[in-house]
Amino acid sequence: MVKIYVDADACPVKNEVEQIATRHNIETFLVCNGGIRPSRNPLIKLVIVNQAVDAADDWIKDHILKTDICVTSDIPLAGHCIKEGAFVIKPNGDSFNSNNIGMALAIRRIMEEKRQTGEITKGLSAFTKADRSKFLDQMELIIQKAMKY
Repeated sequence: MVKIYVDADACPVKNEVEQIATRHNIETFLVCNGGIRPSRNPLIKLVIVNQAVDAADDWIKDHILKTDICVTSDIPLAGHCIKEGAFVIKPNGDSFNSNNIGMALAIRRIMEEKRQTGEITKGLSAFTKADRSKFLDQMELIIQKAMKY
């Protein structure tokens, strides 16, 4: 049975995930450090972890299984989920997979090194309506793939 795990702190598509989960009857876990109102939807489980760095990521790592779906922008978490055989989608609709995660991890390391040397790097792009639409379209495709397994 496919499950959805959302790295929910600062995730802009929580409502869309709930709509999709309801449409497909998929148990979903919103994992965060707090500050998110619980849903009345019985399919949506709010998991509040401690304030430790990466606590939400660690909880997802401990629970995600093959063919589950993870919604995250966190590249190391995405890498772990892919190793487990899960599907990974970013809130903007882009997917991480075995073909692109290595490059994403390498670029992340390079950018981290630049920031440590004091170099100013550009931040994330603003989240747009087009990103939200792309997320919905791609999430439907991923669910169809996940349910075939």
